[in-house]
Amino acid sequence: MLLAEPFIMNITNLSETNLRYHTTDKSFQRGEDYYRSGAVTDLCQRGNCLCGEVAGNEAAPYQINIQFDAGGVTEVNCNCEYDHKGWCKHTVAVALTAILKPQTIQQRMSLNQLLDRLNHAQTQTLVQELVAQAPELLNQIDRFVNKISTPIVSKVSATEPRPKRQTSVDPQPYRYQAKQMMRNCLQHWEEGGEENPIEEDLPEILDRVQVFIDRGDGNDALVILTAITEACLEDWDEVSDYGGEGDELIRLLDPVWAAAVLTAELSSVEAIDLQVNLEEWQDRLGGEFEIAAEALRQGWDSPELLAILQGESADLWEDGRPKYADKLTRIRLEILNLQERYPEYLNLARTEDLIEEYLVMLAQLGQISEVMAASVGIKDAGQALTIAKVLREQDALTEALSIAKAGLELPDRISASQAEQQFFTVHQSPLLDRHRYELADWTSELAQGLGENSIALNARIMAFKLRPSMGGYQQVKTLAGTAWQGLQPDLLQHIRTADSWSYAEAKVQIFLREGLVDDAISTVTDSYARANLIQVVMDAALDRRPEWVIATAIRPAEDIMNRGKAESYQEAVTWLAKARAAYRQSGRQDEWQEYRAQLVERHGRKRKLMSLIDRQL
Repeated sequence: MLLAEPFIMNITNLSETNLRYHTTDKSFQRGEDYYRSGAVTDLCQRGNCLCGEVAGNEAAPYQINIQFDAGGVTEVNCNCEYDHKGWCKHTVAVALTAILKPQTIQQRMSLNQLLDRLNHAQTQTLVQELVAQAPELLNQIDRFVNKISTPIVSKVSATEPRPKRQTSVDPQPYRYQAKQMMRNCLQHWEEGGEENPIEEDLPEILDRVQVFIDRGDGNDALVILTAITEACLEDWDEVSDYGGEGDELIRLLDPVWAAAVLTAELSSVEAIDLQVNLEEWQDRLGGEFEIAAEALRQGWDSPELLAILQGESADLWEDGRPKYADKLTRIRLEILNLQERYPEYLNLARTEDLIEEYLVMLAQLGQISEVMAASVGIKDAGQALTIAKVLREQDALTEALSIAKAGLELPDRISASQAEQQFFTVHQSPLLDRHRYELADWTSELAQGLGENSIALNARIMAFKLRPSMGGYQQVKTLAGTAWQGLQPDLLQHIRTADSWSYAEAKVQIFLREGLVDDAISTVTDSYARANLIQVVMDAALDRRPEWVIATAIRPAEDIMNRGKAESYQEAVTWLAKARAAYRQSGRQDEWQEYRAQLVERHGRKRKLMSLIDRQL
C-alpha cells in the first residue's frame, strides 16, 4: 500500500564512491549494467529500509533490502547466492538507482505499520499463510514461542525458594546420537582420518540441549546431558587408544553442564548425586568439569553471590580468581538476561569487571548516560566497537560515534597466543589489529553519515594504514577534498613499506593508478605475487621497462619448457606473449624472431608446445 505523499530517500553516505568501496570491480560493473538495462523494479522505502527487486537469471526477481539510519547504511541483504567479498551486483543495481534516480522510490508502510493494521485473527492467518509458503519457518516460530512463553523461573530474586520440578523428556534419542557420533569417530580414525569429528559433531548435539536451557528446562537438560555424557564414555577406552583427549571432550561438555546446573531446580540429594557423577566422569576422562563443579558448589545462594546480585561489595574468589571465572560469570549473565533480571545482571557484570557485557546491557536498557559515564572502563577496540554498535541500534548515534572515536586510541583485542601474535606482527598478517581496523572502518562510515567529516577522514586513514586497499585509498581521497595533495605522499610511502603478501594486489592497483610503475614492479618482485598480478604490471610497464618485462616473462616460461611440463605449456606461451609484446614495444622485433627461432630449435620435438607457439606466437 502506497502512502499518500511521495518520498525522496536520503541515505547520507550512500554515494558511488562508498558503493565502490563495498564492492569488487566486477560486482560494481555488473550491477551498473543491471541499472542501465532497467532491471531494477518496484523500488520503495519502508521505514528505514530501501527495498527493490532486480530481474536476473532466475524466473523470480531477486529481493534486496538496504537498512539505514541517520548515520547511513547499517545492513544490506539479497536473496541471491553471492557469498564473496562485498555487496553483490543486485545490491549495486538497487543502490545506483536510489542514488541516480531517487524520484523512482515509492514510500510504503513499514512492517510495524502493516502489522498494526491487523487484529489477532488476521495476524494468525498471515503467519499460517507464510508458513504454508515456507514450511521451514515453523521451526523458527516454535523456537521463538518456546523462548518467550516459558521463562526460566519467575522473574524474582534468586533468594526466593523454587519449587521442585519433574522431568518428562526422553533421553534415548540424544543417547543414540552421542553413541553414533563416537562410533563414527572411531571409524573415521580407523580409516586413517586425522581430524577429530567430535569437535564438529558434539556441539550440534549440545545445541539441542541449549534449547531446553534457554526456555528454563534445566532439569530436562540435565537428564539429556547425563545420557550424552554416559554414551560418550561407553566407547571411551577405544577412543582414547586412538589419541582421543578427555580434556577436549570435557571442554565441550563443561559449560553446558554448568548452564544446566544453574537453570535446574535440584534438591540437596540430587546435587550430591550429580557431584559424584561429575567426579566419576572426570576420573574416567582425565580432565576436570571445573565450571560445572563450581556452579554446583556456588549455585545461586552462596552468601557472596547473593551480596553481589543485590549490589553489595563481595568477592566470589577469596582463594584467587580461577581461569574459568569469566566463563562461569558469562553463563550466569546469560541466565539472568533470559530471566529479565537486569539489575542483578548489571551488579554481577560490574563486580566481575566484564565491562563489555555491563555496558551493552546498559545500552539495551536505554540507560545511555550511564553508558557514557562508565565508558572510561572500555579496555580495547573490540569492546568499543561492540558497545558503539549497540548504542547505534538504540538510535544513540552521537554517543556511538563518541565511543567509537575514543576506541580508536585503544589497543586491539588480543585473542591469539603470544606465539601467534608474534607471527602476525612479523608477517604483517591481516589478523593483526583486526578489531582496530573494523572499528576504524565502521567509525568512518558513521561519522561520514553524521556529517563529521574530520572524524570520518581520520578514521578512514587509520583503516587504510591498517589494511591497505584501493577502495580505502579512494575513500580517503574523496573525504580529504582539497587536503588530498598533502595526504597522498604519506599514504603512498606507507604502502611502500607494507610488505605483507596479502596487500600486494592493493599496492599494485594504487601504484598503477598513480602511474608509479617502478613501485608496482618492486611490489611484485619483492613478494610472492600471483602470476596474473605480475602480468598486470607487465602490461603497464611495456613502454617504460621493457627489459624487466622480457626478463621476468622469459624466466618462468623457460622453466616450464625445460622441464617438459606439457600440462603447463599454455602458461609458458602466455608468459612468452608478454615478452613478445615488450620486444615489439621497444622496436626489437628482429630480436624476438631470433629468440623464437632458438625456442623452436631447442624444443622442436615437443609437438604440443610447438603447436601452441605456431598458433599464438
